[in-house]
Amino acid sequence: MPNDIQNPPDYRHDTVLPLPLEVKADAWAVDAACSGNPGPMEYQAIDLQTGAQVFHFGPVKGTNNIGEFLAIVHALALCWQKGLHDKTIYSDSYNAILWVSKRQCKTKLERTPQTEQLYQIIQRAENWLRTHDYRNPIIKWETQKWGEVPADFGRK
Repeated sequence: MPNDIQNPPDYRHDTVLPLPLEVKADAWAVDAACSGNPGPMEYQAIDLQTGAQVFHFGPVKGTNNIGEFLAIVHALALCWQKGLHDKTIYSDSYNAILWVSKRQCKTKLERTPQTEQLYQIIQRAENWLRTHDYRNPIIKWETQKWGEVPADFGRK
């Protein structure tokens, strides 16, 4: 969670974060982190208006791509549950956005007793995607132009 939140930037009146003008503030940013690949994986979402953490999951044994995928699906499901059908979701993971659009997590992570719990969560996420016609925009966070996604864990 960002610890450097101060007064809203003078060029924006819809957020406390220093977001570029082309980034919508009525949005959530998601990101995952993994120590090793596979390794302990976690993910979170940050509200771009307030800088507050919306949710956090993990750590569990997994991969960064799985975490990025699950973070988007978790955000979509929470938006659906709260009736936030137009809230934008930003992710810096091209792979995860592609997997969500295809409604399938294309991981090569070996299915073992250690990863079985994660595989159950992946199956639940894929099933949710197949059974819900969400309309939330999922937008690629442009790290080169905008810097790290606000949900970044800051471990690089």
